[in-house]
Amino acid sequence: MKLKAAIARGRSLLTGGQTKQALGLLQIARRDFPANAEIALLLADALHASQKLKEAVEAYETALLLDDRNADGWFSLGCAQLALKAHGAARNALNCAKTLAPDSAAVRYNLAKAQFELGAIEAAIENFEATAKLEPAMAQMARASIATIIPGSPAADNEAVLRARKTWATVEAAALPPPHPPARRGAGAKIRVGYVSAFLGARNWIKPVMAMVNHHDRARFELHFFSDGLPPAAASGYRDHEADYVHDFRAVDNARAAEIIRNAGIDVLVDLNGYSFPKRLPLMMQRPAPRVIGWVNMFATTGIEAFDWIVGDGTVLPAAEEQYYAEKIHRLPGSYMAFEILYPVPDVAPPPCGAWGVVTFGCFGSHYKLTDGVIAAFARILAGAPQAKLFIKNGALEDASTRADFSRRLRAAGIAESRVMLSGRSEHYAFLEAYDLVDIALDTFPYNGGTTTTEALWQGVPVLSFDGDRWASRTSKSLLLAAGLGDWLMADEDAFVARAIALANDPETPEMLAKLRRGMREKLAGSAVCDAAGMCRALEDFYRKISAGPE
Repeated sequence: MKLKAAIARGRSLLTGGQTKQALGLLQIARRDFPANAEIALLLADALHASQKLKEAVEAYETALLLDDRNADGWFSLGCAQLALKAHGAARNALNCAKTLAPDSAAVRYNLAKAQFELGAIEAAIENFEATAKLEPAMAQMARASIATIIPGSPAADNEAVLRARKTWATVEAAALPPPHPPARRGAGAKIRVGYVSAFLGARNWIKPVMAMVNHHDRARFELHFFSDGLPPAAASGYRDHEADYVHDFRAVDNARAAEIIRNAGIDVLVDLNGYSFPKRLPLMMQRPAPRVIGWVNMFATTGIEAFDWIVGDGTVLPAAEEQYYAEKIHRLPGSYMAFEILYPVPDVAPPPCGAWGVVTFGCFGSHYKLTDGVIAAFARILAGAPQAKLFIKNGALEDASTRADFSRRLRAAGIAESRVMLSGRSEHYAFLEAYDLVDIALDTFPYNGGTTTTEALWQGVPVLSFDGDRWASRTSKSLLLAAGLGDWLMADEDAFVARAIALANDPETPEMLAKLRRGMREKLAGSAVCDAAGMCRALEDFYRKISAGPE
């Protein structure tokens, strides 16, 4: 086949969705025309469309060696790398595409996704905003992305978070039929509570929920779980109850989901996702139950008028900030994330500084929380504690390009590689075992740990944090105060850095940590942070009150 005919036929097959035929033809054409960049790029596209992502990446790189001025090639390479979670490599490729095609909304959108995963939150928001301006058809998708990530933006404040989320939610709600909440059922029957979550089978993320659910009074409450992931199970801490209902929502759209919830006669619908699974937020906008509330996984206002209440506590939701919430506020006593550990975990190990003679700080938070500000604070700590080490572990570091990007950022902040251990993904039990190598956990900011803080504490590792300016910056504060560990909560970033340095340089620290770790689980178990039964009673009282209240 001649070159022009091969190009035309290959492109036609790809456009028509005949991927297998296109791949076969283009592999032959690539052999026959090895120096042709267009054939090389079409072959890469065929591999990409066939979900042969690693082969596609190699093929794109080959095509770009033949023609490095092809914006489509750099864009497609970046998209394939994004799909492989090679975020560092994807960012580099998409930056090249942006240089060649600065007005491409698709390039800007995907570049923003890679930047977010690397902890460059401000740059990501800037490119999502550019996407919305460049391409109206992509504007709502870009607004949704901004609404999702903005609580972790160092430059944002509560007003900016509310504005971003209301901007997205207003447009989204306008595209839906007007909500018609079902009438409330008669008094005297069990209150039917529906929990909506994509994470009911995720033992690490769902600890407060399962701890509370297991204490529910089934004589007064009928529980329904609407699951977009694995169902609740013993592995995630759920104690099966024959009276509970589990609905599999994984293949159910929002319209059908609303119908199922209405038919189930749910009185109180509780969203456990927030913006961690935004696909179901339009479901809440349809108000398929008389009362709609948000609890856990919120970390800020939803910005959605359909939510009646958002549930937190007095620490994360001070009265002075109520003006930045679209919902009414309900505060639980203690911490709104009280937990129990209901599955096997490793025993608490002695602090490693007792054997090694130096303090090892650890941070196991999600990689996107490792902003430049966090790295700068870590650099100040290591500069003031020249013998200390730093252990960073998260799933994103499994990828070599992300690890290389992070190492570059550490070097730029003045942190020598010899002082840092980096580790990628582990099975959950092994992930928890890695706390054996940590003396003191350092919190992230402005997006604190939640699950990460809980797990560090249960493994005996104290978490050093400081008070923040928003809900997402006070999650650890809520947990630490409820756990009776308020001395690990500092007033601000400077105090956080100074306290870490003092602990690393204090010869009494190994003995102090050893004593703390020996008694940590007993201390937690006797504190409000593990009073799941009390949290359940408080939530049940709240459910009864709002079910019986005026329309």
